[in-house]
Amino acid sequence: MAAVQPGSEETGHLFVVSTPIGNLGDVTQRSIETLNAVSLIAAEDTRRTKILLNKYQIQTPLSSYNSFNKIKKGREFIERLKKGKDLALVSDAGTPGISDPHYHLVNSAIEEGVSIFSIPGPSALLAALTVSGLPMDRFIFEGFLPRKKGRTTLLKNLAEEKRTVVLFESPNRIQKTLLDLYRFFGDRKVAIARELTKMYEEVIRGNLQELSAQTRTWKGEITVVIAGSNEKKRKS
Repeated sequence: MAAVQPGSEETGHLFVVSTPIGNLGDVTQRSIETLNAVSLIAAEDTRRTKILLNKYQIQTPLSSYNSFNKIKKGREFIERLKKGKDLALVSDAGTPGISDPHYHLVNSAIEEGVSIFSIPGPSALLAALTVSGLPMDRFIFEGFLPRKKGRTTLLKNLAEEKRTVVLFESPNRIQKTLLDLYRFFGDRKVAIARELTKMYEEVIRGNLQELSAQTRTWKGEITVVIAGSNEKKRKS
């Protein structure tokens, strides 16, 4: 069993387990031990998680936990924990709770007095920052931008942000997002990281003017890192 801190003996433990964002070799030994030891793994997409489990011959049962069933499944998982069963929580990839509903289960577990432990590991957010070439000492993460409602207001506010800005985006919306970023932010430095740790990993560095004007086919999961307003003034 993975080492835990002293906690209630009457309830199970909830482990928030980070998993690889692409390369399955990035899983930690502690993550493997924890996924082997718990009674159930709550996964955002059981099909994707099954690939990791098969790779490391982990036989622990899986149960789906996503935006569509988070209320119903959340109650079931809490009852399981209250009966003394340990549970692991994983996302599709990376660290649970970032752009997924997993924080709901964590909050419910806290309310019920369940001991919660982080099993840290990969994160697309931090991986993109480390290779962006932009300041990492202070940054703001906004996840996916709103598609319509609130998008303009948010972009106007972010344009004044002095810290490095990090976003997630999908391949079919990245070109529009780059155009919007150039429109509101002006011509700043930007790094676009896609398919991090996978076979076709690519990091494109440049500025918003040139990259928003390019016509190309985007594929894979994308993280965008944009210089803050302070960086723009310092470099101009």
